[in-house]
Amino acid sequence: MINKILAITLSLSTGILFAQQKQIYHKSWTDFNKNGKMDVFEDPAQQTDKRVEDLLSQMTLAEKSCQMATLYGYGRVLKDEMPAAGWKNEIWKDGIANIDEELNSLPYNKKAESQYSFPFSKHAEAINTVQKWFVEETRLGIPVDFTNEGIHGLCHDRATPLPSPISIGSTWNKNLVRQAGETVGREAKALGYTNIYVPILDPARDPRWGRVVECYGEDPFLVAEMGKQMTLGVQSQGVASTLKHFAVYSVPKGGRDGNARTDPHVAPREMHQLFLYPFKRVIKEAHPLGVMSSYNDWDGVPVTGSHYFLTQLLRENYGFKGYVVSDSRAVEYIYEKHHVAADFKDATRQAVEAGLNVWTNFDPPAAYINNIRELVSEGKLSASTVDDRVRDVLRVKFILGLFDHPYVIDTKQADKTVHTAKDEAMSLQLNRESLVLLKNQGNLLPLEKKGIKNILVTGPLAAAENYAVSRYGPANNPVTSVLKGIKTMVGNTVNVLYEKGCDVVDPGWPGTEIIDQPLSAAEQQGIDKAVAQAKDVDVIVAVLGEDEKTVGESLSRTSLDLPGRQQRLLEALYATGKPVVLVLINGQPLTINWADKYVPAILEAWFPGHTGGQAIAEALFGAYNPGGKLTMTFPKTTGQIEFNFPFKPGSHADQPSSGPNGSGNTSVNGALYPFGYGLSYTTFSYSNLEITPQQQYAQGNIKVTVDLTNTGKIKGDEVVQLYLKDILSSVIGYESVLRGFERVTLNPGETKKLVFNLKPDDLAILDKNMNWTVEPGRFEVRIGSSSEDIRLKKEFDIKD
Repeated sequence: MINKILAITLSLSTGILFAQQKQIYHKSWTDFNKNGKMDVFEDPAQQTDKRVEDLLSQMTLAEKSCQMATLYGYGRVLKDEMPAAGWKNEIWKDGIANIDEELNSLPYNKKAESQYSFPFSKHAEAINTVQKWFVEETRLGIPVDFTNEGIHGLCHDRATPLPSPISIGSTWNKNLVRQAGETVGREAKALGYTNIYVPILDPARDPRWGRVVECYGEDPFLVAEMGKQMTLGVQSQGVASTLKHFAVYSVPKGGRDGNARTDPHVAPREMHQLFLYPFKRVIKEAHPLGVMSSYNDWDGVPVTGSHYFLTQLLRENYGFKGYVVSDSRAVEYIYEKHHVAADFKDATRQAVEAGLNVWTNFDPPAAYINNIRELVSEGKLSASTVDDRVRDVLRVKFILGLFDHPYVIDTKQADKTVHTAKDEAMSLQLNRESLVLLKNQGNLLPLEKKGIKNILVTGPLAAAENYAVSRYGPANNPVTSVLKGIKTMVGNTVNVLYEKGCDVVDPGWPGTEIIDQPLSAAEQQGIDKAVAQAKDVDVIVAVLGEDEKTVGESLSRTSLDLPGRQQRLLEALYATGKPVVLVLINGQPLTINWADKYVPAILEAWFPGHTGGQAIAEALFGAYNPGGKLTMTFPKTTGQIEFNFPFKPGSHADQPSSGPNGSGNTSVNGALYPFGYGLSYTTFSYSNLEITPQQQYAQGNIKVTVDLTNTGKIKGDEVVQLYLKDILSSVIGYESVLRGFERVTLNPGETKKLVFNLKPDDLAILDKNMNWTVEPGRFEVRIGSSSEDIRLKKEFDIKD
């Protein structure tokens, strides 16, 4: 009888709850806490801060702590594609801050393949279903922030792919990067994602580091300009942009990666001028809603446990108003790797007190959430600190409109707005503009189809495709290899032969980068086959470099030479006497000294996106004139590292053989290719450099104009670069700094006047007291085609 009464009571209570859920949705508001009235936090007409405080006042510690952790999506932590009855027994029954990569069908992760990732409308509907569970089945109904990666394009099944960030940087095209950001944001919004982890703002100062491929380049100004446009593009679509990785992440000792990514040897002034500069500028000028804290240390303190980084710099100095999410395992590393906390609980305390809002790792969130609850109950973490951290998370959710429109409104629209023909064209143009022509002796390029009967396409990357697919980008898009692109380009007019020649690496790699081994019979046979094919061709296109297994996250290298047997293949092909065009597919600068000396034409393609093969073929045969520029200095040897731009006076000077401090020729001098370098099939002239006014006060602006003319015979792009040199300063500055650039397309004979505006911040240095200051004195403007190819110079004065 008692059981029967309990069953009836349970049935009635379930029915009442269901009825309440049915009534929570009103014309202009949602009754998230299901109390039958419009609370302040539920009222769209109220100010955001008032809504945040009202909701915060209604939350229990259990609910607050759940807003401080990430739940990784299906195939990572979540085992259910859709909400299940068991969720009522999980820690997220009290809510969750965000769910990362939910139902996106990750590349290379079979466990994360989901039936809900495609068609796009099906994913939008699935996200709504998950969101509905949190709105309806938790006490306060706080919506979830759905996060995802986006540096190669949105990390989702069949979304629009972008080339690697090092490729994007090489375009030097701010408008195109803004368009790419808008695409990522629009697709995210349509699919139900509300927060995208992009851009990476780390200047890549050591070319050995594996994640060079995922950075825009080595120069902080260029990184800031590109990152600003990407952020503005993403957030223009009503989606949050989360910057990563804050901070001093990209220069681990020795360029080592993986678990060794730690101990950056960076002085305080250098840290602010180089590594924090992009974050400071993007936060101040683009107002991102997210920042990811890195898991390295600086000067003996883990960044994720540093009040200086997460509170003083980010919030107090830069004015950041969003929430900070940790990189995966950053909190755990405080005790596991850095050994400045006794255990996970104390590491949690340090991170929260430092300013961390949301913990992230590929583990269930219960341990972290329970750490917070226990710390508060034990008096080791103040309730007011927890309130501060949760307040930031809630503010972002209100700004994103999650409390006004928690669901994707028109799920069917996703099928029409994700990966459109326009997006495909934009992606192809990014691939085109990222190409950098490194050498073109005798104008071998562009190739003329009418003069070629047979062409050999060879090399381990000629028919490869995997380099175009990233862990941090879309999956399941068709890829055009270089071989396919060339075949499509020439059609039936040219006979295209193919022979792989060798693999990217040999079986003994990477040990063979230190101690060479004789070629095996199979390796020699592969090279011999390529050489045999080359005997009857008119030109050879060798596609060499790196793949996704040799460069990338946790894949730093000890050498920057062509890996494996590729150099042997290249030399054998050159020995045939046939013209050789080298196409590089790679994620970091390579020390291709032999190729630079002997191979007549070299095209740098980086890690292009899925249409990279088409873009490369167009450039080889003249359908497109490459105009990209290097955003990384190419050293001649790893022995020169660090060798990058900008640099202090004298630090890149040749070692003299005589004279003061001259002691003989004992080192290799100079860059293989300098920062900003890149050739074209046409030529450009610079003229009429004007600076107004030529005398200005410290708080005034300086206007710089210059004329650019295409003096060649074909249409082409030039990247006009403005460098600034502070002639005399109170502390040692850089030889020059990049302070402006524009990519310009000109027809033959066409001239365009370019205008640059130098602001006081562009002239500022960190003085002896570590204050940003514009010091009076003389400055020199340098305008040119690269950091070394300066065409025009002119000076101006800053008055007291």
